[in-house]
Amino acid sequence: MWNQLKRVQQRAIWSWNGFAHVWQTEGSLRQWIVLNVVFGVLAFVLPISAGERGMLLMGGIMVLGVECMNTAIERVVDDIGTDQRDAAKYAKDTASAAVALTGIAVGVAWVCVLIGLL
Repeated sequence: MWNQLKRVQQRAIWSWNGFAHVWQTEGSLRQWIVLNVVFGVLAFVLPISAGERGMLLMGGIMVLGVECMNTAIERVVDDIGTDQRDAAKYAKDTASAAVALTGIAVGVAWVCVLIGLL
């Protein structure tokens, strides 16, 4: 049992180290966090259901997760080589698109919830 707890602790440390790296190196993560704080407050101020609130908060957190994955892909591509390659560009652009699409999905959820309030 102690061995399993130690493994959970190690995973938490590794995850925190990864998040800290993205925080330190990617301004876009910090921008998404600011937006999450603003919209998180709004989610608690508006008269919406607990389910709607949970969905909106979860969506914002998912954007942060996808941003971390985007950074991971960028780091691996850059580690392989710095020469200009089509495959490297497509990998980075596709990871960026994943962040954009996740952000758009959360925006659509917000629009649906706000229309429901009217």
